[in-house]
Amino acid sequence: MTGLRLSDLLEPVMQLAYEAGRLIESELNRPDGPRGSGFKADVDVEIEVLLRQRLKHILNCDFVGEETGCELSGHPFSWVVDPHDGTGDFLNRRPGSAISIGLLHNATPVLGVVYAPVTPRGPDCIAWAEGVPALLRNSRPVRNDLQSAILAPGTAVMVSYGATQKAKPNALLCLPAIFHPMPSIAYRLARVAAGDGVAAVSLYSVSPHDLVAGHALLRAVNGDIWNEKGEPVRYATPQAFTRSLSFCFGGAQAACSELLGRPWRSLKDSGDVP
Repeated sequence: MTGLRLSDLLEPVMQLAYEAGRLIESELNRPDGPRGSGFKADVDVEIEVLLRQRLKHILNCDFVGEETGCELSGHPFSWVVDPHDGTGDFLNRRPGSAISIGLLHNATPVLGVVYAPVTPRGPDCIAWAEGVPALLRNSRPVRNDLQSAILAPGTAVMVSYGATQKAKPNALLCLPAIFHPMPSIAYRLARVAAGDGVAAVSLYSVSPHDLVAGHALLRAVNGDIWNEKGEPVRYATPQAFTRSLSFCFGGAQAACSELLGRPWRSLKDSGDVP
């Protein structure tokens, strides 16, 4: 690994994400609709098989995938992939599902690409790697810093689409920010990193494959991710890849700390989770 520059990996990973995104677009445009049910689509496995093979050519190292499992040998680098985050919303034809490709180096997220090929704003790719001076959004640099960001009027908290079922209590929990419902925790984290919000929330169970790419993007702008206990999320042990988090908050520390102190569990217990 001598001489490896992570910045040199970013463009080929982005191009691979675009290629995988075309599979999502094609699936969405099938005459009979996308194949699958519940929270699983046929295209999810197809994308991960493609990603696993091609990422190994970009950097041959460990691999953690939602669909095809883990290959953990103790290598200092590991790809961590969710081939299609937000599948349930995708199968209901809601835009905003995303491909999430992250890279860990000694348990630290050092590269992230989150690509949502179908969104209300058009295709949206948010990417960064250590050594790249600024976060990239659709290949253009984005200047954002979450260091001093707080919940304030005019800011947004990104929550799941399910929050629309109980809009009023979700809105109250996010005050004075607005709540913005959308699919995919990976894409929510990426949008926060890009400056569209100050925090992203998931009360659904999440795993590293959901988080690592978005976590890298947040690192680029002085953000982080915390679990339900308010502890920073880390990936230092193999067990971290098999243990899900009950829920998580990602973004600006001040905003997430304030959100963590609010009664989100009451929504989860009632089934109206963001």
